[in-house]
Amino acid sequence: MSSDLPLPRTDAEAVPAPEAPEGRLRLVPPSPGASLPTTPAELDSSVDAQVPPDLSAASLYLNRELTLLNFYFRVVNEAEDPRNPLLERIRFAAIVGSNIDDFVMKRIGGLKQQLGAGVSERTVDGRTPEEQIHQCFALIRLLDARLRTIVRDLEALLLEKGIRFLRPSQLPEERRKALRRYYLTHIHPLVTPQATDPAHPFPFISNLSLNLVLSLRDPSNEEVSLARVKVPVGAGTPRFLRLEGTLDFVPIEQVLIDNLDVLFPGMSVDSCSIFRVTRNANTEREEESAEDLMELIESELRDRKFAPVVRLQVSRSIEPAHLRLLTHELGLRPSEVFEIGGLQGLRDLMEIADLDLPDLREPAHHPTDHPALKPDRSIFKSIREAGPILLQHPYQSYATSVERFLSEASRDPEVRAIKMTLYRTSEDSKAVDHLIEAARNGKQVAVAVEIKASFDEAANIRWANRLEEVGIHVTYGVVGLKTHCKVILVVRQDPDGIRRYAHIGTGNYHAGTARRYTDFGLLTASRRIGQDLTELFNYLTTGFKPKRRFRRLLPAPKILKAALLEKIDREIDVHGAGRPAGIQMKMNALEDPDIVRALYRASMAGVPIDLIVRDTCRLRPHVPGLSETIRVVSIIGRFLEHGRVYWFRNGGDEEYYIGSADCMTRNLQGRVEVLAPVEDADLRAQLRFVLDTQLADRRGGWEMQSDGSYVLRAPMEDLEAKSSQALMIERVSSQRREASRLRHRRSQPLGRRNRR
Repeated sequence: MSSDLPLPRTDAEAVPAPEAPEGRLRLVPPSPGASLPTTPAELDSSVDAQVPPDLSAASLYLNRELTLLNFYFRVVNEAEDPRNPLLERIRFAAIVGSNIDDFVMKRIGGLKQQLGAGVSERTVDGRTPEEQIHQCFALIRLLDARLRTIVRDLEALLLEKGIRFLRPSQLPEERRKALRRYYLTHIHPLVTPQATDPAHPFPFISNLSLNLVLSLRDPSNEEVSLARVKVPVGAGTPRFLRLEGTLDFVPIEQVLIDNLDVLFPGMSVDSCSIFRVTRNANTEREEESAEDLMELIESELRDRKFAPVVRLQVSRSIEPAHLRLLTHELGLRPSEVFEIGGLQGLRDLMEIADLDLPDLREPAHHPTDHPALKPDRSIFKSIREAGPILLQHPYQSYATSVERFLSEASRDPEVRAIKMTLYRTSEDSKAVDHLIEAARNGKQVAVAVEIKASFDEAANIRWANRLEEVGIHVTYGVVGLKTHCKVILVVRQDPDGIRRYAHIGTGNYHAGTARRYTDFGLLTASRRIGQDLTELFNYLTTGFKPKRRFRRLLPAPKILKAALLEKIDREIDVHGAGRPAGIQMKMNALEDPDIVRALYRASMAGVPIDLIVRDTCRLRPHVPGLSETIRVVSIIGRFLEHGRVYWFRNGGDEEYYIGSADCMTRNLQGRVEVLAPVEDADLRAQLRFVLDTQLADRRGGWEMQSDGSYVLRAPMEDLEAKSSQALMIERVSSQRREASRLRHRRSQPLGRRNRR
């Protein structure tokens, strides 16, 4: 699946990725009893088990950016793992390609901004912005080399299944002519070639676009010209053109290359190469001085379009003159140029992963309805009678729980008001439609829209405008803070008076991610939680914060971080008093240095600590005298782990919380977040099953070592070969079947039951 013209070199195009700081993997092959390759330890030798460590020492903290890249290595392993179906392996490869793009846009872009502003302060792990950029780019090169090796292997496996990637020159003549006719009808009208000469300045190159750079010669005078062509991918035009009646695919850039004579009639093409740029996505301005926040965000989006280029990807066979032109015009250093052998823009492989070939994919997963939410009964009555309800997505249906909650609230004549936060949503999500219906039905509706959600700003502006058009009260949160909490408050006139119903979640109100991310949600009619949410929405709509009292919720930025630190310190005291102590946290990222230091102190005191951290983790576990009681596990699987759970043993008086916040400084101090207590015994048992199963996962579980590397656990028994996610699917399905069986049994006449 090459993208060069002529055909690129195939010898030694990628070297095996050597071990790299904080990004390498120590892999245990899936066979039982496999040996474990060794890697050199990185932990600073100054950490001495005999001397209490200095908790401010940089050697005790891993780097945020490098540990995030480490996570991408773990995802790459899923693309490599033969236990996964072939198209799922393609999907993982596409996900990593997309993740690298996002990392360069946001993380490298942010570091380059710091560098440009003259920032030289070191992070808690002792690195300057320049050092981080250098190390991140080095690790990205290793990651990309490994990914491309895997993609070539996957292409060979696809070929065995009859799925081929071809160039037009490899097609039979009739097929090639048909492809040319398709080009003339569907592609050629979209293409606008641009010359580069004294009369035509170097054109603007849009972010993540695929482009051709060409040397053209006029046969009449032998004059050589340069031109750029943007490949029209997106907006309904696929990257891979499927030949009718086959599983043969031709990358669209190769179709353009095969038809350059149409695009440049009478000209000779001396050389043609493909290139791609990545631009900085960090264009935020100061909110405090903005008179109109919506106008500010729209201005930032325009800025992002023209933001500086932070990475250039080029064909490995690119002409030196073309490379000099691009680096000069884009203002890049050699370290920011990546030579690519093969396909550029691996995120587009998602088109192949989505092929309707069930034998090459995971069996379809169909979420079950929550057994407490009976379809023939009002959801509000179900919540009142069942008590709080814990939702677990995608194992349980988002449509028949969260969307149903909003749908019934929008139509129920007894509902007086709906308040909701909106961080990200999707085109196929019905949340906005239900809010609009509620407003048209005369209910008071207020929505706090976060229009600065990364990469979703434009969509959220559209949603906000649509909501305002029907009279919904839309606010944009508190100046200087992102509204990241996921909460809905419904105020209803019940027979016994006004009652507040709530949903508090760990995931966005997004129908698409609800099928792909694992998240928790709490449906409750708790009076105190309802009171707290009223205070929270009043804060979001006014920004006024003095003397707000929260009885059950732990909101950020005012309360949450201090509460977590206090609870960690309390476990130290409990353990010191000889009572049962323990901490377990499940989150996406552990980055905040104060939380890490507190966990170190707790471990030094002997408190058992289990951390399930999906990606970024600054903390080093298993360090003698520092973190011997800490275990860090990362779960990688078919679904993206996204739920957050916090558990404190507290001498036997256990506490469970779920919510939107990770232990990152930005979440704890720069966002409006919410953690909610889970107090019902049955719901706690459900969370306990999740924590225990993931901590024991020997299929998708990676255990972190003190040097920042990860070990993929090897299964030892058949049961352990099942991932925690697979066990969750089985458990939820079993619970649903049991609930259905009991309902069916209760619905039968007594005499009929007795005859069995």
